[in-house]
Amino acid sequence: MKKNKSSLGVMLSLPYMIWMAVFTLIPLGVVCYYALTDPDTGAFSWVNVTMLGEYWSVLGRSILYSLVSALICLLLGYPVAYFIAHQGKVAQKILYMLVMLPMCMSFLLRTLAWVGLLQDTGIINDFLDLIGIGRLQLIRTPAAVILGMVYNYLPYMILPLYATIVKIDHRLVEAAEDLGCNSLQVFTKVIFPLSVPGILSGITMVFVPAVSTFYISQKLGNTDTILIGDIIEKWFKQGNNPHLGAALSLVLMILVFVCTGIMNRFGGEEEGVIV
Repeated sequence: MKKNKSSLGVMLSLPYMIWMAVFTLIPLGVVCYYALTDPDTGAFSWVNVTMLGEYWSVLGRSILYSLVSALICLLLGYPVAYFIAHQGKVAQKILYMLVMLPMCMSFLLRTLAWVGLLQDTGIINDFLDLIGIGRLQLIRTPAAVILGMVYNYLPYMILPLYATIVKIDHRLVEAAEDLGCNSLQVFTKVIFPLSVPGILSGITMVFVPAVSTFYISQKLGNTDTILIGDIIEKWFKQGNNPHLGAALSLVLMILVFVCTGIMNRFGGEEEGVIV
């Protein structure tokens, strides 16, 4: 009986394993191959890795922008998720849908919308000029790039936070109030600690796509806001050097794996405490 169940489980998981092999493992292998081979001879070489030193400043800028974006998303997303989690069932579904609604629109269109808003002759500058403030340099700045990241990835912060907060046992809140805790103490000693797994998950879900983005920086930034994703795209499409692009991609993959490992490590501990 157990063997039959085991065989059935393998058969059911076979399509997923094939999918992962074809679309995940094989592409990762191709990236590693290109990253660790000489562009001319195809032999094993560290030449692409040694060239990465020229781009550490760009990688550092990408990490900085992504961390700032994740922090802003946390500051904006936590109150929203907390508010949604404490509404009625019907209101929760409606608000949850409204958070997800922008994600149904094309990522490119959402970014281009901000180009129209922030450009020198855009709606915001027209309004500022109308009220006498004058036109400001809103686009082609680091702030514009971070704004684009926050706007596009904010739902990735709200959704895991909501999923965590809504599962907090309300009896724990009532127990804290019975023991004399005020609203602030209930939040700092009960709700916030129990929502740490959602915070870690949200930060990871924002940081990972933000650190590898390239379209946002191209449309809302300038030459001083080039990110590592822009460099990778350049070497794959314009520079005709996929080996160097693959080496940079390999660094990003390692960074993503590290972030995911940290989230699983500390998030798992917190979940164990909650249970």
